[in-house]
Amino acid sequence: MTATAPPWPRLRNIGSVQLMTQLGTELGLTVPQCLQGTGLDVMALADGQAEVTADQELQVVGNLLANLPDQPLLGLLAGRRYQLSRYGIWGYALLSSASLGEALEMGLRYLDLTFAFCRIQAREDAGRRWLVIDDRWIEPRLRSFLLLRDSSAITRIHRELTGLRQPFKSVRLALPAPPDALISAYTEAYGCTPQFDAAETLLELDPVLLARGLPGDNPAIRQACEQQCRQLLQRYRARDGLAGRVRELLLEGGSALPDMTSVAARLHLTERTLRRRLGQEQTGFRQLQEETREALAEELLRLPGLSLDEVAQRLGYGEVSNFVHAFRRWKGMTPKQFMRSRQG
Repeated sequence: MTATAPPWPRLRNIGSVQLMTQLGTELGLTVPQCLQGTGLDVMALADGQAEVTADQELQVVGNLLANLPDQPLLGLLAGRRYQLSRYGIWGYALLSSASLGEALEMGLRYLDLTFAFCRIQAREDAGRRWLVIDDRWIEPRLRSFLLLRDSSAITRIHRELTGLRQPFKSVRLALPAPPDALISAYTEAYGCTPQFDAAETLLELDPVLLARGLPGDNPAIRQACEQQCRQLLQRYRARDGLAGRVRELLLEGGSALPDMTSVAARLHLTERTLRRRLGQEQTGFRQLQEETREALAEELLRLPGLSLDEVAQRLGYGEVSNFVHAFRRWKGMTPKQFMRSRQG
């Protein structure tokens, strides 16, 4: 990998791992072969709301490539599986956009909620508009697969939004030309025959299509979806960088959540520096502490035999009433109501 930190979030939804594992098994692999070295198993795949790390997903990519060396179209086969419904709230935000141009802006604004490892940005050059697919941060052995997967997935999404087989005016790929027998597969994937050996990977946008209205245009739904996208992105980013490390230390606290002094000492930082750096990541120690308390509260309340007094003490509340008040603020119900709802 390159020396600089990769630009994608450390955590992501498990959906992409599910899709690639399905692809691998359809091509003759076993689930353990697909998941080797990830720490995941078939039970983890059953939870559609689970999260994995970017490194775990990249390990799955490496496993597919290592076990399927005779599949030159593997990246294209993967890309066509990434339909909008697989992206959750991000996909619904695009579908409810007023136009393709607005959907494009929305998609790029919340790119970190997708499964893409390539970085994607819009560019205008000499009156022509492009999507630039940048793979420079990807490990070389995985680069071609992910470039094809991500660029063909974008094509799949634009097809869903426009209803057109060829959503881009032209396609340029920074990859060597494949054997002639495989060209038709590329034409099918992109809706046109790409130009190979390009200096960079570019998908040319059609200005007429960008202005075209979308059938799912719904301002109320779009606003609600964007709000959820914003909140989800903030949560993801809060778990990266220093905030992520703070959250891990809070979760490792043992019998009680550590305070800011203890966490700063573990990180070899002053409290002032910790506060400043968390502010640069648009979060704070108290916010991370509250998020951790909320998550731990759910887990502890599921455990048999723990009283509310013990749960409150573990979370750092001197009085049970303070814990009940906080829990009602988080969940809109009391801890006892929450436990009854889980049992039902």
